[in-house]
Amino acid sequence: MGAIEPPPRRAGGTDPGPAGRARQARIRRGRGALALVLAAGVLLAVALVGGGSTHGHAHSTGAARATHAAAASGGSARGGHVPIASGSAAGSAEESAQAPEIRRLIGLGRPIYCAARRGNEVALTFDDGPGPYTRLVIAKLRKHGIRATFFVVGRNIQLVKDPRGSSIVRDERTVGALGDHTFTHPLLTSLAPVEAEREIVRTRAALVRASGGAVFLFRPPYGAHDARIDSVARAHGLLEILWNVDSADSLGANYAAIERNVIAGLRGGSIILMHENHGQTVRALLAIFAALQRKHLRAVSVPQLLRDDPPSVAQVRSGGAGCGVSGGLRSGG
Repeated sequence: MGAIEPPPRRAGGTDPGPAGRARQARIRRGRGALALVLAAGVLLAVALVGGGSTHGHAHSTGAARATHAAAASGGSARGGHVPIASGSAAGSAEESAQAPEIRRLIGLGRPIYCAARRGNEVALTFDDGPGPYTRLVIAKLRKHGIRATFFVVGRNIQLVKDPRGSSIVRDERTVGALGDHTFTHPLLTSLAPVEAEREIVRTRAALVRASGGAVFLFRPPYGAHDARIDSVARAHGLLEILWNVDSADSLGANYAAIERNVIAGLRGGSIILMHENHGQTVRALLAIFAALQRKHLRAVSVPQLLRDDPPSVAQVRSGGAGCGVSGGLRSGG
């Protein structure tokens, strides 16, 4: 039997001997204890952060709401344009429907011609879409940071699709608000009450499905309404919106006349009637946008306008006269 060989040494080192090995063991035990302390500290920190996450979430949610509110009003307080977040459009519609100012106006059961005219906001509205110019209108609004409201004819909802194959009304909602403009655009006052109600209810249901959000605005075709129509709108929780400025595009005005008609009526609180299916209207938009800037006005959605500058009960009850409309509306709408 050969001599017993000593234990193998670590490369580049020497055998520390029994005393050295004991010292190394103590060092390893100390390091392990330190690691446990550090791990416990990390877990405690995570717990503390998790406990404060509710506040952090609330802060971020509040910031998101503030950003959306600025976008809904057409830009920041300093006049810049805030990018429009399409994902929040449906939620914004729900919030608008629940706003106390909106609920109060719906409860009056009267049509709204304009806001209180105390601020610097106006509402551009487009009737009768979607149509062949809808994509172009949306693109112009988005490019210039302008908000608008679209009063949609139910039978037109599926005529124009977005790139995903959905109705273009979803894209319209991202640049403002949507409203019910009946299904076939009839003269409601000439229909039996049940037929008039069906026109309104059918369109609202189709528009909610297609746009993915609440619909609480309504505009009767041609602006034609009576006590029966007003009552139907109120019964279904709809706010009836007319106008105090008519572009006259549906009466055959060319782009220059449309520009003149709209720009002459641009003052705080105005609700402007236009139509998105008229090429002359689309051509007039850039001049109208420029006039808004010159006059230091902001174009917002109808719900935004009525929340920020709600008309008084007396103004609403006075009808068009409370907004400078005399002799009734022309046959627009």
